[in-house]
Amino acid sequence: MKIANHSVVEMHYTLKDAEGTVIDSSSGGEPLKYLQGVGNIIPGLEREMLDKSTGDKFTAVIPPEEAYGPQNPELIQTLPRSAFGGVEELKVGMAFRAQSTDGQPIEVEIIDIDGDNVTINGNHPLAGVELHFDVEVVSVREATPEEIDHGHVH
Repeated sequence: MKIANHSVVEMHYTLKDAEGTVIDSSSGGEPLKYLQGVGNIIPGLEREMLDKSTGDKFTAVIPPEEAYGPQNPELIQTLPRSAFGGVEELKVGMAFRAQSTDGQPIEVEIIDIDGDNVTINGNHPLAGVELHFDVEVVSVREATPEEIDHGHVH
């Protein structure tokens, strides 16, 4: 069976950046299961999965625009240390939940501390990154009506 919209797919993958650094991998663990065609994985990889079959192995290079998007400079801000009231010690790399300007929850990371100025980044950690996937299709089956209705694998 070939992968099409509303297929349940199990795959093993290794994700690397353009320099070959491994970012994530299912190797040695359970394969990733997802429902094709409903946005459960990044758009570029979902497109590359179409028409593949069980046993297929391939490499895909996904540009940022088809993954987590480009870096948005508006999501990088410098705030006063007092904006982090209640947190005794701030360190680069710490993550916090915040609200975007439209009221949506986002995760921000401290990327710089300079005296009383704390710079945060609300971009996804993989925004602006070209993603390199090595993929092996483990299995493909038709989704159940319930899986299609719910938009995810059961």
